[in-house]
Amino acid sequence: MGEQQLKYGYSYTESPQSKTQLYQMLEIAKQITIDEGRTQTIIPFLTTMRYSRQTSEISGVLTPSIYLILQGAKKLHLGQEVIDYYAGDYLVSVIDIPASAEIIGATKQSPYIGLRVDFTAEDIASVVTEAGINFDPKNKKLKTGAFIGKADEGLVESLYRLLKLVEKPNAVGFLSSLMKRELIFHLLSGDAGHIFFQQVMIDRQDDGIGKAIAWIKENYSQSFTIKELAKITNMSVSGLHHKFKAVTTLGPVQYQKKLRLQEARRLMLSGAFNITAAAMEVGYENVSQFSREYRRLFGSSPFKYIKALRNSPIVEETDKE
Repeated sequence: MGEQQLKYGYSYTESPQSKTQLYQMLEIAKQITIDEGRTQTIIPFLTTMRYSRQTSEISGVLTPSIYLILQGAKKLHLGQEVIDYYAGDYLVSVIDIPASAEIIGATKQSPYIGLRVDFTAEDIASVVTEAGINFDPKNKKLKTGAFIGKADEGLVESLYRLLKLVEKPNAVGFLSSLMKRELIFHLLSGDAGHIFFQQVMIDRQDDGIGKAIAWIKENYSQSFTIKELAKITNMSVSGLHHKFKAVTTLGPVQYQKKLRLQEARRLMLSGAFNITAAAMEVGYENVSQFSREYRRLFGSSPFKYIKALRNSPIVEETDKE
């Protein structure tokens, strides 16, 4: 795998054991993922995915999770980067980041299969606190809150045991949360652990980037200027813009715009809002402007795009839900 494909992640040496467990996970996932799209397992935070055909690029929002490909390939569009990843590779996001992705080369004979474990910032902070994990912040520049890497033996082992738990329904209630914490501990202990720790530190701050991201997510329908946001977060305008983009790949206004458009898409897909109502709900005063920006992000008008989405599979790890 080339450097570009692992720009945000870390490469490890595969072992015979991890290859065997990846194959075994694929067989389990095939058995429980019969329908197209997402399958919710009996473990609340574990889902599997199956796609039997290639998809077009679908925009959405990465949410805190780890996503492992068991069979097939994907192309992730994150900021200005386009990153391919394959079976045995994983995608991790520790914050909400607008992105897009597409399934590559899937067929009925060889479908795309993946699994996803969702977690929260509170899950990460809890493991950091109880395990006494710490990192030296010196010389650590802010990193993008999402990255791709190749699963090492320990990560494969953790995910394998979690997936195997679906075969033991009586043990799920007690063991699943423990296994998720073990998985997070493994990620924190790896080469990319500082990215998780960075997010914990950001979330614990009363000002700065964490407060900026939280404010925009809570007030995405409200207009603001960079100067106003900088004042709210006790930052300089230049410092806010630079650090915000380092973590999210976007400037604050771009971040808000994509959150607005993603929420408008969700509202229209629900069937409860028409185009005008959805535009007004997320903060647009001009429907024409909404349609232009929607077309720019999703590639077609709101009406055509929603119609197409209702008849095609959605790239699950970029869903906001």
